[in-house]
Amino acid sequence: MNRIEWASLDAAQRAAALLRPAQSVAERTRADVAALLAQVRDGGDAALRDITAWLDGVRLEDFVVGEDEFAEAEASLPPGLLEAMRQAAARIEAFHRAGMVSPYAIETAPGVICERMVRPIPRVGLYVPAGSAPLPSTALMLGVPARLAGCREVVLCTPPRKDGRADAAVLAAARLTGVGRVFKLGGAQAVAAMAYGTASVPRCDKIFGPGNGYVTEAKQQVAQGGIAAIDMPAGPSEVLVIADAGADARFVAADLLSQAEHGPDSQVILLSDDADLLARAEAEIDRQLARLPRAAIARQALAASRLIRVERLEEAFAISNAYAPEHLILALREPRAWLERVEAAGSVFLGDYTPEALGDYCSGTNHVLPTSGAARAYSGVSVASFQNFVSVQSASRQGLAGIGDCALTLARAEGLDAHAYAVAVRMEASA
Repeated sequence: MNRIEWASLDAAQRAAALLRPAQSVAERTRADVAALLAQVRDGGDAALRDITAWLDGVRLEDFVVGEDEFAEAEASLPPGLLEAMRQAAARIEAFHRAGMVSPYAIETAPGVICERMVRPIPRVGLYVPAGSAPLPSTALMLGVPARLAGCREVVLCTPPRKDGRADAAVLAAARLTGVGRVFKLGGAQAVAAMAYGTASVPRCDKIFGPGNGYVTEAKQQVAQGGIAAIDMPAGPSEVLVIADAGADARFVAADLLSQAEHGPDSQVILLSDDADLLARAEAEIDRQLARLPRAAIARQALAASRLIRVERLEEAFAISNAYAPEHLILALREPRAWLERVEAAGSVFLGDYTPEALGDYCSGTNHVLPTSGAARAYSGVSVASFQNFVSVQSASRQGLAGIGDCALTLARAEGLDAHAYAVAVRMEASA
């Protein structure tokens, strides 16, 4: 990792220090994804078979996961894993149920009722990565709130293995949340299939889920083209840690590596006002790397990661807010006292005994979070992500008479005479 003294950098150098790896290859990724989306849009299932054979190394005639494969997947898993997934799903449901939004109605003036209805998005598509590291936890994070929202149709795409089957744990997690329609499709091509629809895969109203730079770019392109809505830019993964002199370097290093092992385009950043803590964390990273099975992947991510010394912790929070990390860990002696300084982050982890991995799996919060600075405007997945909120209003004669003049004044000020007439003609008729 690169060691940086923040005070020694000018504005351009500071911006460069916080550049995400995916941003440096954005143009190439954009072009590659655009070509792949067009291929699926024009070629449908035939294109999906060719792309899957090319990228996943297996040619599939049928992408649908059948009942036999579901049953075999569940039977093949250790009971302990199934129980852990059940426990995690229960905590995810408890947290998300508590945050559900209710419909409401209010009389804003005598005879004028304004309401908001809550409606589930009819058909949603969930993407669950399963490349170098299958993520059954993502199936839980997406499937549970989709079920709570009441979506009429939920489909899930996840990459096939070389043997042509889907990851068993992902299938079990999907079934646990009530998702029964799963397709063996991965990467940007899965996003394309759910966005455009094919003979096999239904077109979805909104697409959810994390992924690498190609998956995220595919989601953004279909959203920008008006093809399908998306939850947010979600990937590649990232973490920013703010640590003080009292932080345990072992814990800090472990948290950094837990994100670095996601993929070569992940990024981790450590900010501290203590040079000794930075040195100890760097030594711990080297020591822990030696025993990681995914060390080669983590090393690639660490090459674009940073150890940054700041003069004061207040400065660390200013940097973090500008970066807007997906995950923010406050490895501080009194972390809650600093929480008010957090303006932009996908999810925050307080103190020495709250590793980011708890949020990834089983604390109850959602791990599908905004990345690449999107946390400045986006929030993590919730039940509301799977719902539409429809406003309703009704006015009686009395209500129209009471607020009609207000509408007339505003309409005439804007020069919209037809708007004014639509109000005035009714007021005249009811006089």
